[in-house]
Amino acid sequence: MGIGDDEVIEELEMDRRWQLVLNCLDEEKAPFSKATLVRFRAALISKGLDRRLIEKTVEMAEGRQGFCPRYLRAALDSSPLWGAARVEDTYNLLSHALRKALTVMARVSEKELATLAAEAGASMVVASSLKASLDLDWDDPMAKAEALGHILKVLEEVESWLNKQTSLDRATVEAAKEHLETGRQIEAQDVEWEADGFPKLKKGVAKDRRIAIEDEEMRHGRKSRSQRFDGYKRHVLKDLDLGLVRAVGITPGNVPEANVTAAIAADLQQQKVVLQELHIDRAYLSSSLVRERSADLTIICKAWPVRNGSRFHKSAFTLDWERGLIHCPNQVQLPFTEGKVVRFPGDICAQCPLRERCTTSKKGRTVSIHPDEKLLAELRQRQTTAAGRAQLRERVTVEHSLAHIGQWQGDRARYFGSRKNLFDLRRLAVVHNLHVIARTPKRQTNPVEVMT
Repeated sequence: MGIGDDEVIEELEMDRRWQLVLNCLDEEKAPFSKATLVRFRAALISKGLDRRLIEKTVEMAEGRQGFCPRYLRAALDSSPLWGAARVEDTYNLLSHALRKALTVMARVSEKELATLAAEAGASMVVASSLKASLDLDWDDPMAKAEALGHILKVLEEVESWLNKQTSLDRATVEAAKEHLETGRQIEAQDVEWEADGFPKLKKGVAKDRRIAIEDEEMRHGRKSRSQRFDGYKRHVLKDLDLGLVRAVGITPGNVPEANVTAAIAADLQQQKVVLQELHIDRAYLSSSLVRERSADLTIICKAWPVRNGSRFHKSAFTLDWERGLIHCPNQVQLPFTEGKVVRFPGDICAQCPLRERCTTSKKGRTVSIHPDEKLLAELRQRQTTAAGRAQLRERVTVEHSLAHIGQWQGDRARYFGSRKNLFDLRRLAVVHNLHVIARTPKRQTNPVEVMT
């Protein structure tokens, strides 16, 4: 229902439908507290039982159908999941990290946050708005540099002040230092120092840049050239025969889609099925499932387009895999190796009657051989046939399942951190699977089968 734990307790006390489901009809008080829900969720996560819930729905579906398929035909796809934490600029990230450190110390010392911040020389970070408290002209580059230098100076002063505190216990000091280290992490990724000693923001975005204080795993992501998001990617592997979601995964927004497949493969291993056919988009072609595939696994994917203007493109060259030779359109042959570049000699190309349709280079025509060229050639060949194109269209069903899950989960994550959001995605995969099972008619047993 998309509600929080507090609201669940309220529904249990006010809504008879909830009471009926949980066998506490007409009870004035809820049978458990919010803390019970939190502990139960934590226990599921710690034992990996959220994955087991998906496995149980698969077992239910197999029992309903009356058979347990050993081989799996599956499709894999992803969609953006915006993070639950607030994304901030460098100034506010530094201020937020400072505020978190001061809050930890204020809670233990039983002082007001504003009082403790004043003692540490960091009063600006407890204001309702950092930029308002600094009261600068933010359109002036010099003012921005001044503000950045001031915040970094406060960070240094708070670190020095913390080291002098003898009344705080070790656990509190370590917790506060952890938040201050986050501030230093932000400084390292976003700030560079001029020769004159003044700081300035770096141009561009640092690799694996932290974008939120509350959720350290959130990242800038891009689903396409025009579609950007901040948070995670959710991945869904769908059984094309049973219609169930077999496994799911969560990765930070800046991580390539292919990185999720190791976790997906581990989940499938628990279900003791052999992946026989995998339908994917090109983002997963570099995954371990594809590169380390067995001979029995068929990859169904749209091939990368081959372009070479008006001249012969790559597919005009024939690859003899048995002898390891490449033949050009004029039947000149050379040995090739996957992952290398084949260069036809310039003197031979200069005499070729097809030269104008092939290359203008004096050094001769070059052809790049992909590390998995045999697979790409197979994919290109498959999509030239009607049957191959029909296979490619089967992947659309996983997009439908992603849309159903996204409708329930929404576009924004419910929790901080990838593990809790993986739990949430698995929970919704279970809901999706129960809907599929409910729509599937139960297989009627043949009396002859029973006698057999």
